[in-house]
Amino acid sequence: MIVPAMLRISFFKKICRALLPLLAAASTAQAAPKVILISLDGATPQLVESYLASGALPPDTGLGRLAKAGVRARRNVSVLPSLTAPAHAAMVTGSAPAANDLIANSFHLTASPFALNINGFAAPIGGPALGAQTPTAQPIWMALRAAGKKVIAAPWPNVDGQAVRLPVGRGQPISGGTVIAPAEERAVDFTVPFGEDSGVAACGFALTRADFIEAPPELTAQLTAAGHRSFSPVLWKKLPLETISTPVPYGQPRRDQTIAMAALDTTDDGAENYDTLVFFDTTRGIEPGPFALPATGPAYVRAGDGVSRPFYLEGSARQAGTAFFISQLAPDLGTVRIARYAVHYLPRNVPPAVLASVDDINAHVGACAAKPDIAIAGRWLPSFANFPDAEREAIFEDQAKTWTDYQARVAVRALEKNPDADLALFYFSQPDSSAHQFLLTDPRQASDPLDPASLGARQDAGKAARYANYLQEAYRAVNDAVERIIQAAGGCDERTGRPRANVFVVSDHGFLPFHTAVNIHALLQNAGFDPKKVRAVPSGAAVNIYLNLRGREPDGIVPPAEYLELQKAVVTALQSQEETNANYLPAGEKRAPIFDKIFVRPAPPTADDPSLVGRTTDERIGHDSGDVLALLAPGYDFDGTQRPPVRRSGDDADSSKFLVLSVPDFYGAHGYDPARPEMSAIFFAAGPDIPVEHGGAMLDEVHLIDLAPTIEKLLGVAPAPTVQGRAIDFRRTTPR
Repeated sequence: MIVPAMLRISFFKKICRALLPLLAAASTAQAAPKVILISLDGATPQLVESYLASGALPPDTGLGRLAKAGVRARRNVSVLPSLTAPAHAAMVTGSAPAANDLIANSFHLTASPFALNINGFAAPIGGPALGAQTPTAQPIWMALRAAGKKVIAAPWPNVDGQAVRLPVGRGQPISGGTVIAPAEERAVDFTVPFGEDSGVAACGFALTRADFIEAPPELTAQLTAAGHRSFSPVLWKKLPLETISTPVPYGQPRRDQTIAMAALDTTDDGAENYDTLVFFDTTRGIEPGPFALPATGPAYVRAGDGVSRPFYLEGSARQAGTAFFISQLAPDLGTVRIARYAVHYLPRNVPPAVLASVDDINAHVGACAAKPDIAIAGRWLPSFANFPDAEREAIFEDQAKTWTDYQARVAVRALEKNPDADLALFYFSQPDSSAHQFLLTDPRQASDPLDPASLGARQDAGKAARYANYLQEAYRAVNDAVERIIQAAGGCDERTGRPRANVFVVSDHGFLPFHTAVNIHALLQNAGFDPKKVRAVPSGAAVNIYLNLRGREPDGIVPPAEYLELQKAVVTALQSQEETNANYLPAGEKRAPIFDKIFVRPAPPTADDPSLVGRTTDERIGHDSGDVLALLAPGYDFDGTQRPPVRRSGDDADSSKFLVLSVPDFYGAHGYDPARPEMSAIFFAAGPDIPVEHGGAMLDEVHLIDLAPTIEKLLGVAPAPTVQGRAIDFRRTTPR
């Protein structure tokens, strides 16, 4: 039978109408919204809540947007110890440091020579993969990629595309160490590693009018051709500012680049009023541009802007960059102080796929920016020693803002390049670096690190106020970065206000102010321990103390019979440290312990098996943890000892050979007991697949180790058997 054409068309339309809902459902199932995990290092719930309440953080952008449209937690429990590297490993493995064996920012691998450490940001996750040893944890990206999911990291700790090798003895090539984490386990589909320090440190320059002469006509002509007119004669430094030896791959000759500087008066006011400095390569002169990234051409820096300008080192084999900042510029050039930032670059000794990501960032974002430099803020560099406090603070603040902006632009570019990513991992080093530097909130802190008496009533209130503002600005910068990422990931639904991607914003730990630097090495030396047998590796307020156990360490000398007695002696030495100085004691106390928590590697279950000594683990002590793990009490930190150390106010000179307690040169710390409320991390989440009945919902408590299983559940991937956390139940929320 022949069906008339009109009937065939009508039947076809009915079939299409019936299939459309099914096709739409299938399409929706295949295009599950991406998940974005953003870590704001060191962000604390107390400060975030206070900034949101005061309006310092806008209610309709970044964290405010997520709080209004989604859910946040009153408490996000960090890890033991509450440090950056182990906390981030916990986020992506769903397991605690003792289980995933990334136990500190710096620690010792017991399979390596006793004197050597490994950086926690370049350490194996899950333990050394030696012999037939099974890793104790698996990063989330391995399971997701095995399931066909796309993952990007720009950047994220321990995602750098570089193999990890066992540390080897001094004098031996690093490449000789056994690979304990292959490069392919430390890379994702779009990998942007952290920027690396080239070894060219920052430098400060203090000049006067006597350092300048009138520039040659050809330089003035080049500036005019480039669109930079001076209404007073162009002056330039009669000798080059400096010569920078730019970093090159190992084995190649270094390339010297000589930097010159000229002064311009850009205000047409009839007076000599120099307000701009231009920095350029003497071999290239003033090029007019335009410049294709990563090239920048000369750096034009205006004194009134208070912002540094990037300077790409042309011809650098590692595509390195720096920046220039004016901290003081008198209109008559009577006083000129300039900062040239440290030289950084994105590593290029990486696999081809990672190098392609690096090249993409260099070409679309620019060369790696300078990170906040505590060496400038702390007067560690002699060239900045005579810069006033306010100027060094302004330099650090500029670096904090420009570095956060660079990290945000990298994240946005990664999303533009990979709009189909299932999981995006983004890490921001702020507000951590600013909190370390500026958390001057305790009257027991010396506001002048060189004056131990500048505490209590003599503390500089103006400096404390400036520091509070700097810290607030750091939070504003990362909040803006969060908003930029939300918008780059598709923005928000107009009706619900929720981001179109599932966005999680967390931190790794909280912060506490500290007033006293503790020299753990001096403590052990004063107690009479042999450094060949007992060695401490501190990180923040936590320390792992290792015993050089024979049979465990490759060069071990401590026999198993001596191990337990030596371990007890270390614990006794730590427990004996007490605060008795009234300037630093809590109100009403006459003495207080300096160490808050002390954990020891558990003894073997049977005393008749010496092969188990020093190898047992528990929920706090992992394979490569110290034989003693100790946490300081609030107010104390293992970092910050000045050189030479500065004795605290009210401390009597004692007979100890080495000074243990001293005045630090910065103010904020972490690594304390994660059970302390101040060590809580932040947690914000919002998105189409995060089920909350009402905006502004609140969870009472989550844990960092809950992030990995939560993300895997959203993406439909089963968690690894090693995961200890649980997927967050968003139904257990309450109104704000």
